Amino acid sequence: MPVSLVQQIEQDMKTAMKQKDKQVLSTLRLLRATIKKEEIDKRTTFSDDQVLDVIVRAIKQRRDSVAEYTRAGREDLAEKEQSEIDILTRYLPKQLSESELRALIQETIEAVGAKTKKDLGKVMGAVLPKVKGKADGKTVNQLVREYLE
Repeated sequence: MPVSLVQQIEQDMKTAMKQKDKQVLSTLRLLRATIKKEEIDKRTTFSDDQVLDVIVRAIKQRRDSVAEYTRAGREDLAEKEQSEIDILTRYLPKQLSESELRALIQETIEAVGAKTKKDLGKVMGAVLPKVKGKADGKTVNQLVREYLE
């Protein structure tokens, strides 16, 4: 039986404890705490899809932090955030290549009959669920805009 995402995170936390890998351990503890908090808030146990949403959000927050720290000249903090991104991306599904993403976007544009930039929302609404966790939303948005111009 396949291991759930939460179980995998907990196993990796135990491994990090045994190996005394403080960076991995603190990142995974924070992720696990975030997942637990959201489960309590919503009064449910999360499925792998919902856990994936939490991971994607955590990565996005860290990417924003890296940009801010770099802008402020704090490379030490930017590197720490980047290493956390590297740890968290292990739990994402295999990322789509740009060519796979472009093909998916073109198919979707044809399927929804999009012609102009006004159809951006319609296309994004159809593409994002298909690429959930497999591609960055900003990249998808840029490519959709490129095709609709």
